[in-house]
Amino acid sequence: MQLLKKRILEDGKCFEGGILKVDSFINHQMDPILMKSIGVEFSRRFGCTNVNKIMTIEASGIAPAIMTGYLMDLPVVFAKKKSPKTIQNVLSTKVRSFTKDREYDVIISSDFITSDDNILFVDDFLAYGNAAIGVVDLVKQAGANLVGMGFIIEKEFQKGRQRLEELGVRVESLAIIEDLSHCEIKIK
Repeated sequence: MQLLKKRILEDGKCFEGGILKVDSFINHQMDPILMKSIGVEFSRRFGCTNVNKIMTIEASGIAPAIMTGYLMDLPVVFAKKKSPKTIQNVLSTKVRSFTKDREYDVIISSDFITSDDNILFVDDFLAYGNAAIGVVDLVKQAGANLVGMGFIIEKEFQKGRQRLEELGVRVESLAIIEDLSHCEIKIK
């Protein structure tokens, strides 16, 4: 994933408090060529598992999840941060957002994630692991099996991987940020 690392170093912006802004190519404006490469890499890393469904959380995880689902020929389902009146059979968990500094409910319909599913979760960032742990909870509530979690960017210094691996989750990150101190991006 040299292309991804190159884009992070060239176009990523660092802010105080461990924030890495990649909105010019991942989560506001998207680079479809990069998204395809990301999907190819997740497909390569998880292709030998028994995954039958891709899952993410709205909104920034949708593009890489869709591309991965397309390349693996699998359906994609995403958990929502707001509960529309039309959703039925709701599974719900609480998640604390690092970037928004607030807690919110994350929901998914048990119509779309069941005990027959082997789930691959795909998202843009792994920081403290709060959203990912919420997904672990949703998958467990549904009685589904979590085959692994794929993240475009992991901020290693925020220890989310450690929390997930303690739960027995397989974690694959395409770019690992070692440090953002002094607003300098250091990639592992």
